[in-house]
Amino acid sequence: MPIIQIDAGAMSKEKNAELIKAMTNAASSILNIPAQAFVVLIRENSPDNIGTGGKQLSEIHK
Repeated sequence: MPIIQIDAGAMSKEKNAELIKAMTNAASSILNIPAQAFVVLIRENSPDNIGTGGKQLSEIHK
């Protein structure tokens, strides 16, 4: 059972569903494995818990 893991910021339920469908369809097509075999795991992270260049994303996006 292939697993697709995505780390991202918070998204709406609709965006999560859209991303799950798109990632599943793309991987299924590329790998020639039935879509039903895939598990998609989305981990939503707070901008306070992500940093780049030594700064929190929440500070960068102010």
